[in-house]
Amino acid sequence: MSVSPAAVSASEPTPTPAGAQNATPTQADLLDFVRRTAADADLIASLPLDPEGRTWVRLEGPGGSEAWLIGWPPGTGTGWHDHAESVGAFVTASGELQEHSLAVRLPADGWRTLELTDDVDRSRRLSAGKGRSFGRHHVHEVLNEAADRHAISVHAYYPPLPQIRRFSRSGPILRLEQVERPENWQ
Repeated sequence: MSVSPAAVSASEPTPTPAGAQNATPTQADLLDFVRRTAADADLIASLPLDPEGRTWVRLEGPGGSEAWLIGWPPGTGTGWHDHAESVGAFVTASGELQEHSLAVRLPADGWRTLELTDDVDRSRRLSAGKGRSFGRHHVHEVLNEAADRHAISVHAYYPPLPQIRRFSRSGPILRLEQVERPENWQ
């Protein structure tokens, strides 16, 4: 089951610098926002958790960014994907998440299969309070590898996600499987 996305205000928006009008949020702004939001114990506790599927609620992010509060049952993950032209950040609010990422920039279009080199894999564990920001075309998968505990995380993206490309991976071979647009997840 997934919760219908709803606009929920989380924490105070990132202040706009003096003299700037609706400043575009940076990766640092997004990381600050997700950290502050993940520290809001009442908000985190309000997310309904499902034992079988991820749940999510849409939040109001800073400067027109797209933000989400996501619940991860044990053994669930995103699969390999990227966020197109958006920069982003996420923080684990409770539990622990594992992120596997690729230190490579993929072509924007015109390919279906790529062979990756041996040195592109990165991995990190993100316990409660830990997170990261990332740039455009960041390819990763996020997993809750716990056998018996939910994880909850907060994510923010700017500009709001125009698409998500989903990939499959078999050894060094990365294959583009699907392109999702906002109407697929909103």
